[in-house]
Amino acid sequence: MSKNEILIKLKDAIVGMEIIKAKEICEEALSQKIDPFTIIEKGIMEGITIVGDKFEAEEFFLAELLMAGEIIKQIMKILLPYIQNQDKNKPIGKVVIGTGKGDVHDIGKNVVKIFLEAEGFEVIDLGVDVSSEKFIEAIRIEKPKILAISALVSMTLPEVNNLMKEIEKANLRDELKVIIGGAPVTEDFVKDIGADAYAKNAIDGINTCLRWIRE
Repeated sequence: MSKNEILIKLKDAIVGMEIIKAKEICEEALSQKIDPFTIIEKGIMEGITIVGDKFEAEEFFLAELLMAGEIIKQIMKILLPYIQNQDKNKPIGKVVIGTGKGDVHDIGKNVVKIFLEAEGFEVIDLGVDVSSEKFIEAIRIEKPKILAISALVSMTLPEVNNLMKEIEKANLRDELKVIIGGAPVTEDFVKDIGADAYAKNAIDGINTCLRWIRE
């Protein structure tokens, strides 16, 4: 089986809610020396995208999202030792992360969180369905370099827009970088609301955060 075929099978196992098969394919991918970041980008993230699209189209429902989230957690446990930053005792920066108000789905957020921690970031995870007030309180208390917002459903986008306005009103924007990602998010939306970056996927988001820290 070629490396590309293995990644396609992993994606299909995620979409098919086959947790045991997905874990076995992940192990096989590693045994075939496929780079763990490639496994995540071409297998996991493509699977997540399809799950998100099916949810938006009402082909999948909350049960499928929860199952997909559990599959991702199990796969990431396998991959984590291969991507873990060895200098874990020295955080390279602090990130506050959460999903916007109205969004109770944490699949993408959890993948990004694992990536950030693997790269050496201290991550303050606010969870799902996070209000503007809770985001702002965390920014004031934690003083992060980066705010990462996840939105898997389109109904959350107006809330994200409102959050950006509230951050400006609270005078917390100057030293804060804001990155937003998720299925319904676009680069134009991110620019329109005044955020700093659009993450087209988890790896793109991590690379942006690393670049900001190194600036």
